[in-house]
Amino acid sequence: MLHRLESELKIRGFSPETIKAYLLHNEKFLKSTTKKPREITERDIKEYLGHLISKKYSPRTVSLIRSSLIFYFREVLGKNIKIKAPKVPFTLPSVLQREEVRAMLNSAKDPKHKIMIKLLYSSGLRLSELQKMKVSDLEINHNIGWVRKGKGQKDRMIILSEDLCNDLKKYFEDKEDGYLFPGRKENHPISTRQIQKIVKRVAEGAGLKKNVHVHTLRHSFATHLLENGTDVRNIQALLGHANLNTTQIYTKVSNKELRKIRSPLDEL
Repeated sequence: MLHRLESELKIRGFSPETIKAYLLHNEKFLKSTTKKPREITERDIKEYLGHLISKKYSPRTVSLIRSSLIFYFREVLGKNIKIKAPKVPFTLPSVLQREEVRAMLNSAKDPKHKIMIKLLYSSGLRLSELQKMKVSDLEINHNIGWVRKGKGQKDRMIILSEDLCNDLKKYFEDKEDGYLFPGRKENHPISTRQIQKIVKRVAEGAGLKKNVHVHTLRHSFATHLLENGTDVRNIQALLGHANLNTTQIYTKVSNKELRKIRSPLDEL
């Protein structure tokens, strides 16, 4: 039923994760109605989204579902669907302090797990980018690497710390070309779920009270670069952000200058 949607998403270069999400949400919506796709109106979609909101779906999730449905009915079926996005609360990303990153590195006893943490923090990789990283993507003699077909199907350069490169040289000794972190199946990478488990386990082992995810290390990478004086446009390029506004959120997260301000109470 949704093969045209899948084809259109692939042609436009959407990521496998986005394609999977768009297909899932459209499938769920179509199962919720007795109407055929071409009979569905804007009002039907609005009522469905309203139902999800009443079921306590988060604004961010409803926004994703809205985008999924609008793409199918507008771009594939050619319907004139106009539905405003729900207001998503503005929240600042969670960031680790430098000593918390050090605690995680000390907590990672497995060499492979330590390299994962170092790579995420050293380079600001997304979860899917770490998962798909190959040995051939890294130029450890030049302290750089490459994300191939990242978000938006774009390639970009990443930086690697000297400390990480030293670890990678040892890690490569018994490793031929292929995925940097292979999975159990031959010629398959480690699962994203397994990476998330490893990061969570290492954070718990470090005694961190924060809810640490892969993206927490990416946020920390960007924030610490900004605090070190790195130009925000260079950070944008390293993160692979299409829009500078996305990167500038880290100017709000960084509190290095705010910490220098003395409370007026201390001046009494």
